Amino acid sequence: MNVSRPAVHPVEAPPMTEAAVHGPRVRMKDVQGMPGTKGGLFLRLSQFVFAIISVSVMATTSDFRSATAFCYLVLAVGLQSFWSLSMAFVDIYALLVKRNLQNHIVIRLFTIGDGVRVS
Repeated sequence: MNVSRPAVHPVEAPPMTEAAVHGPRVRMKDVQGMPGTKGGLFLRLSQFVFAIISVSVMATTSDFRSATAFCYLVLAVGLQSFWSLSMAFVDIYALLVKRNLQNHIVIRLFTIGDGVRVS
């Protein structure tokens, strides 16, 4: 029986470069509905339309002024509609100038704004 045995040869590790320490830079993938796309614009406009519909329904009730929490809810949904409309304008601008909104600062702004608006 002729079996070879693996030979172990010590090899020095290559010197660490900055790319090896931080890893390769990866660009974000195009996700449907992300800011600056037609899908994102559609989502923002539909958010705006549904927010306006819900404010209209809540504000036209007969006892709207008697419940303070209900007034605050209408105010919150009104702010949501304003945020959705302003972000839709940003999407429209990005589409008109064919600009990509994959900047980490812009995405952070969208994320913080959506998080504050929802909570």
